[in-house]
Amino acid sequence: MEDLLHRPAGPLADGLVLTHGAGGNSRAPLLVAVATAFAESGVCVLRYDLPFRQHRPFGPPYPNSAGDDRKGLRDAVAQLRSLLPGRIFLGGHSYGGRQASMLAAEDTQLVSALLLLSYPLHPPKKPNELRTAHFASLHTPALFVHGTNDPFGSVGELGCAVQLIPAPTALVSVDGAGHDLKKGRFDIPKLIVEPFRKLLQIK
Repeated sequence: MEDLLHRPAGPLADGLVLTHGAGGNSRAPLLVAVATAFAESGVCVLRYDLPFRQHRPFGPPYPNSAGDDRKGLRDAVAQLRSLLPGRIFLGGHSYGGRQASMLAAEDTQLVSALLLLSYPLHPPKKPNELRTAHFASLHTPALFVHGTNDPFGSVGELGCAVQLIPAPTALVSVDGAGHDLKKGRFDIPKLIVEPFRKLLQIK
């Protein structure tokens, strides 16, 4: 765990569990860059490998593994909570973010906020297959970060979808980025960390 834990220089307070997409793992460059930026802002970050990735080093998750992946995220939140006195946040890239949001919809008291990177709104070229059934039950503040060239949904489509969420939300677009968000090669403190902190200030 220690090699995946980003500790801030100051006292421990808030924490973020951050997980990966269907094709990656916790060592993805985007996750490392985001975790580093949050740690530098004072948030302790745990990069977490979902159970499907713990079982197989390569390949996407099986359709019936989503429940296990959400249970793994719940366990990771509990593990980080045992180390920290402050709030716990949950986030992920693509599939990982979707599972994080579904878990938060199932348990509205689990975490204080969500960070959803490249939320996979629908499969590419299938705009009618929306993955928003749980949005109406999502009462956790959420920051969505989305590339303008993401084939899993346009910024406009996502902007309409987040209106289903009965909690404070914010949507940040990354100009020219695809689903991988340029693998972290943009101003993460300005485009992710600062908007996330502003979202937390909304009552």
